[in-house]
Amino acid sequence: MLSLTLTRRIARPQLAARLPTLARWYSAGQPSFSTDGERVIYEKLTEKFKPAELHVEDVSGGCGTFYQIIISSEEFKGLPLVKQQRLVNQTLKEEIQGIHGLQLKTMAPK
Repeated sequence: MLSLTLTRRIARPQLAARLPTLARWYSAGQPSFSTDGERVIYEKLTEKFKPAELHVEDVSGGCGTFYQIIISSEEFKGLPLVKQQRLVNQTLKEEIQGIHGLQLKTMAPK
């Protein structure tokens, strides 16, 4: 049930408002981080983009080799998706060198 709910939120964020709040990226307050890598990425992206929504998760089981990032920022307004993702990749250039995979979803707030 939980994985289906999370999949729906990732695939169709507009449904997130109708689903119960289960994931940390929709919770208020300081997020909790499973790994130092999550914290570093979160802090860098927050500093650079001042996001309206940000979710950083180590989906490699805690070893820091694969991350999922969902970010919504005013900085992305009017930019094509490829340009948005390049901006994030440039910001995380050092971190990306040490990982094997990155799932990245960028968007401008509505």
